[in-house]
Amino acid sequence: MTAPPEQACHELLVRLAGRLPDDLLWRMRDWLAAGSADALGATLPRELLRHRVGLTDDERELLERSVGAWHASRHLLDAVLPTDPSDEVTTGFRTSDDGLDTAALSVLAVVRGHPGCVALHQAWRVGGRREQRVVAVLGGERPWTLTGTLQRVLRAHGDRTPCVEVLPSHGELPPYHRAVIIESSRLWRAPVPVGHDG
Repeated sequence: MTAPPEQACHELLVRLAGRLPDDLLWRMRDWLAAGSADALGATLPRELLRHRVGLTDDERELLERSVGAWHASRHLLDAVLPTDPSDEVTTGFRTSDDGLDTAALSVLAVVRGHPGCVALHQAWRVGGRREQRVVAVLGGERPWTLTGTLQRVLRAHGDRTPCVEVLPSHGELPPYHRAVIIESSRLWRAPVPVGHDG
């Protein structure tokens, strides 16, 4: 069974973390959560071109399955640059020793109640003008709607460009997200069901 365009778009936007500006990425993720397919179809290919972000073959397939299905301009889709996969991460992260603040507690409350979530991590991205909180959730049904909800929670706590990464609970993660998880604090893990090894 083919995944819905929303799933393909979510996967692509996850892979674009660290490659597109935060203010743009959170807005497109918010549009996806709100079902604004037309806005994404018009914007995503243009921004990839404007920021000269190339896509791997797998990422191009995700682009076609999502905004391509939402009638994005064929001319713009064809103009998106190709690139080779890279394991290089040029972004640094650090663990927070500050414990749970009110923003993290609010995120935790949402994640614990969302079906399919298995873990919540938090790291701080370093470099640039300021440090940026990055929240990573492993698992979760309809990850694009969970992303939108958590972004709105963080914005309510004053984060203008929330960085929320809802990732699959199994499988290989992109290099950016591996770096986030390695340097993160785990804020929560789902209890292991009785009779399962954890």
